Amino acid sequence: MNHQASPYEIIQTAFPGVTPAEAQEMASSGEVQTYPAGEVLCHEGAMERKFYIILEGEVQVTKLINESEVRVLKNLGPGDFFGEMALIHNAPRAASVTTVAPTTVLEIHKDFFDQLLRRSASVSLAMVREVSRRLRENDEMAIEDLRLKSKELAMAYQQLAEQEYAQHEFLSTVAHELRTPLTAAYGYLKAIRLGMLHGEAFTSALDTTLRNLHKIISLVNDILFLQEMDLILMEFEPVDIGALAAAVVERQREHAQRNRVGLSLYIAPDLPKVMGDARSLERVVNILLDNAIKFSPNGGETRIQVDYDDDTVSLVVSDTGVGIPAEAMPRLFRRFFRLDEVGGHLFTGSGMGLSIAKQVIDQHGGRILVESELGKGSNFTILLQRADARADSAFS
Repeated sequence: MNHQASPYEIIQTAFPGVTPAEAQEMASSGEVQTYPAGEVLCHEGAMERKFYIILEGEVQVTKLINESEVRVLKNLGPGDFFGEMALIHNAPRAASVTTVAPTTVLEIHKDFFDQLLRRSASVSLAMVREVSRRLRENDEMAIEDLRLKSKELAMAYQQLAEQEYAQHEFLSTVAHELRTPLTAAYGYLKAIRLGMLHGEAFTSALDTTLRNLHKIISLVNDILFLQEMDLILMEFEPVDIGALAAAVVERQREHAQRNRVGLSLYIAPDLPKVMGDARSLERVVNILLDNAIKFSPNGGETRIQVDYDDDTVSLVVSDTGVGIPAEAMPRLFRRFFRLDEVGGHLFTGSGMGLSIAKQVIDQHGGRILVESELGKGSNFTILLQRADARADSAFS
């Protein structure tokens, strides 16, 4: 059977150098109290006048960090003590102490301790030694905390620098993405106005001008849509995402033919509707299909498959293009991030598409997933809740 230390023995262990008589006097002058779990014995910042020795049970020492985060410093058990600073210095508690189990403590009041310190050099010396040790421990914890904060601050500065760089790159990219089609459209229109183009050349110039104007309109619409997403609340209603996907495929066929990419579409029979905003969901599907075609510079196959299970409707856009480098995957859905070069192929774009797609799907309470292998293509999967499914069953 384990021997349970008495208050007298704990005091002698806690303060080496205290005489047996002094330890006995301290133990007999204290008051034994039992507290239930969840009782706060010391309040951080409070002026308190008690010293505690734990006889049974367990307490947790916590400290408030950055005015909001409660950090656990340590747990104490039988034989441990706390609150010694209240005995020798009129200072606020440096931490809070809360019982985590029914706990019995010996409480020694400062008034008695002051009297003992005045007449006992050994008690004074023992207390100075112990408090010095505790202060060293606190300094070590403070230094470690500063190291952590320094690391967090460095990471925050790094993220800020990356964001500022991305925004700078975004503005440069947008300027380039607007200037290139505007310059081409302006050149062709000027040639048409001067009567320099006729027959097939005239028709081709008009087609090219229309495509470039469409690029400009699409880019401006993306910028405006990104701004609206933070300001306008979407209105959800039942949406036939299969019909929506079919419309996007038809709209992208010419783009796919220019890139020598084959398009195929599978829609499961009796496909249920999803709750959503048709305009924003259509934009997401268009972004994913446009990317699948764009990142297939050597041709290949792109497929949209729309299916469902008991709770969700899934839409998968698969391509056999260049794929996504592994190092780019963590940043893929960040605003303004874009892939300029993959596998020796150069690509244009504003870096807004996938961030828009992610934000839209998040607003719908869904998920967007990506799988990719460099040189072999990518799969983007959208998961949305069925309109006829229980609100709490799809992604709980």
